[in-house]
Amino acid sequence: MLTMVKIRLRRMGAKKQPSYRVVVADESAPRDGAFISIIGHYNPRTNPETISIKEEEALKWLRQGAQPTATAARLLSKMGIMEKFKTGKEKT
Repeated sequence: MLTMVKIRLRRMGAKKQPSYRVVVADESAPRDGAFISIIGHYNPRTNPETISIKEEEALKWLRQGAQPTATAARLLSKMGIMEKFKTGKEKT
C-alpha cells in the first residue's frame, strides 16, 4: 500500500506557548509522532512570526511528491519556496 508523504507542522514548546517544527512525515503518522526529516522551524508567538525553512530540502521533498498541508503551504509561499517549485516544474 502506498502512503502519502506530507510536509506539515509538529507542535513543540511548553503548554500555551507553541512553537512548531516543519517536518516531512508519513500522512498516517500522528501529529507529534514519527517523522522522516526536519526541514525548518516556525514560531507564531514572535512579532513578526519567525519562519526558517531549509529551502533546498523543502524543494527536494516537493519534487519527490510531498504534499504540504494548508499551513505549511502558506509558510512555504511566504518564504518564496512554492514559487520556485512551480517555476522549476514548468521548465521540465
